[in-house]
Amino acid sequence: MRFNGSDYESSRDDSRLSTQYWDIYNIMRDGKYRTLQFISDRACHPPASVSAQLRHMRKTRFGSHTVNKNHIGNGLYEYQLLVNKEAK
Repeated sequence: MRFNGSDYESSRDDSRLSTQYWDIYNIMRDGKYRTLQFISDRACHPPASVSAQLRHMRKTRFGSHTVNKNHIGNGLYEYQLLVNKEAK
């Protein structure tokens, strides 16, 4: 995995971000819709980190997965991961 950002430092951030990615991926890979809070509670990572990792999953270098978003009311959304079977 290749993360980046203006304050990203590989030695400090790689392990944490990789762990977040795989924790969230493993929760979401069944294709069920879930809210950020639900994912956050199960993965033990902050909702903002969950949101960032879901965005990463759409990127080519993170698998080009499909992440669907569904508005369920009062500004609340739920997310679904559809795994790209061709991703390695």
